[in-house]
Amino acid sequence: KDHVLQRAIKITRRSPDLGEYDPLTQADSDESEDDLVLNLQKNGGVKNGKSPLGEAPEPDSDAEVAEAAKPHLSEVTTEGYPSEALGGLEQKAASSLVSYVRTSVFLLTLGISMILVLLCAFLIPCPPRDLHSTWSRHLGSQGGGDLSPLELADVNGDGLRDVLLSFVMSRNGSAVGGSRPAANLVCLSGMNGSTLWSSLLPEEARDITCLELMPGSLAETVCLVTGTHKMLSAFNATSGKAIWTLNPNHLSNGTLAAPVVVLPDLDEDGVRDLVVLAIGELQPDLCFLLVSGRTGSPVGRPVKYNIVGVGNLIGPQVYITTNGAVYILFGFGNIQAVALRDIFVQAQNRDSSPPSLQIEEPEWEKRRSINLSELIDVYSDGVELLQMVKAPDSNCSNLLITTRQGLVLLRGQNLTPYWTLRLQGLRSQPTPGYFTDDQTLDFLLQIQDGVGMKKMMVVDGDSGSVVWSYRAPCHMKETPATSAVTSDRKSVFLFWAEGLSAASPNSDIILGTEPPSLHHLYLLHPVFPSILLDLANTTGTVTASEVGINDLWKDAFYVTRTTGPSSEGHPAALVVSKLSLRWALMEGQMAQLQESTPKIGRGELRRFLSRIKFVEAPYEVSGC
Repeated sequence: KDHVLQRAIKITRRSPDLGEYDPLTQADSDESEDDLVLNLQKNGGVKNGKSPLGEAPEPDSDAEVAEAAKPHLSEVTTEGYPSEALGGLEQKAASSLVSYVRTSVFLLTLGISMILVLLCAFLIPCPPRDLHSTWSRHLGSQGGGDLSPLELADVNGDGLRDVLLSFVMSRNGSAVGGSRPAANLVCLSGMNGSTLWSSLLPEEARDITCLELMPGSLAETVCLVTGTHKMLSAFNATSGKAIWTLNPNHLSNGTLAAPVVVLPDLDEDGVRDLVVLAIGELQPDLCFLLVSGRTGSPVGRPVKYNIVGVGNLIGPQVYITTNGAVYILFGFGNIQAVALRDIFVQAQNRDSSPPSLQIEEPEWEKRRSINLSELIDVYSDGVELLQMVKAPDSNCSNLLITTRQGLVLLRGQNLTPYWTLRLQGLRSQPTPGYFTDDQTLDFLLQIQDGVGMKKMMVVDGDSGSVVWSYRAPCHMKETPATSAVTSDRKSVFLFWAEGLSAASPNSDIILGTEPPSLHHLYLLHPVFPSILLDLANTTGTVTASEVGINDLWKDAFYVTRTTGPSSEGHPAALVVSKLSLRWALMEGQMAQLQESTPKIGRGELRRFLSRIKFVEAPYEVSGC
């Protein structure tokens, strides 16, 4: 007992945290510990879970049974550590190494990915996003001039069409010693309206046309500028530098009467050629001059025609028939045609012509005069305007002729009337677009209808009948109208008028609610013919407008050229503005023309307008 008590005291001193001391329990524990130590020393350990006597101890619990079922290794290494402990250490070390490698690879991959994202964000240029891109640019005072040329073309390769225009500068900027005021050719960025380049012109510009004269994807865009007197120049659209200028001496005593016309390649130098129409002091003296598109030099001598007519100068315009025959349309109050082959043969003073010009159109050739004159009569009844419009289900064109009596559509194949619409007061050029569902081009007309009033109407291109009309106040003379095509082959039509007020269903008269100096830009969609959307307004006079398409974002933008009011001694200010149509559709105000059944809600209209996407117009053709 003394021996047991002394050992208990020693254990208690060594382990104060063992809790309350129980002598009986500790005595049993000491005896079992002594037996275990003796057995290990004598027999080298327990083998196969048995005591040295070969008797298996009875398990006291389920936990001991489970423990007994596990295999035990009795071998001891030379260092005195069990091999099981060493295996566990090796497994833990291997697991730690794999975890470290995995973490390192993950962090390295994450870092590389972040670096690549930053490189893409800062080094790779993103395409410019023309969100609503609505801007307005004041170009100073305009020193006169009656014409307002405006053109859209992508000159810097950013995918957005830029704005080109020309205006007469004030007298202070006129050419020294020049009898005519100088003009300025300016190119504005389609993104923000900043000036990309500008060039001086010796005279006022009549027209600006930008296109690729050389076929191929790498061809440069060239801007052809036709003046009001003798100037014809080609400019590099990217730099604004003049490529060539026609020598005015080649026009002899004549002046340019109309914009330049682009022809097929006549001199076989790989570049499309041109033709200009010059007029002398007397009306019958009309002269065609073929010009090389590469050098600006004449392709032969001038070719003269004596024409007598009353009315506006028509054309010249080029028309290519189904068979590939090329004709030039022109006239005074009438329309006549001359084969390009005949002009080329006279200009070259020879009997032969290139094979591409030897093609004839039998239905056109039948209309030559009895004396086999070179001129072909197309239409001769008070012609005011002529334009080419795409024929349905074809790449060919029909001829839409505006006369003093109305509107006539001629078939391009045989020059017979398709339909005729009788109406008075039509002075502006019809605007083509898709209003009905038959995929035939329809036309928006603007007709002067009394003092300070005009009537808008849409004419069905298949039958010539009026399918929509409305009367509105407008004191702005000859306001331009345009259209844009949507992805579902519908068109939206845009025109200017004064502020509209609600009208009674039985009234065709709309009274303006604002002073006549404020004009609004309205949009008509064929799906909602009883609603006009008010997109913008201006106090100036809109002299020109164009619609362009942003292919990347399926958006259309509307560019206007506006002059402010002028007073004595103070020239009018020139303003160029750009408006995104998709943005304007969501911000525009709804003008209800008449009650519709069922009534159209603002939410329904906004949902419809938000889905509109614009595409390039498929009807800009000049023949077949």
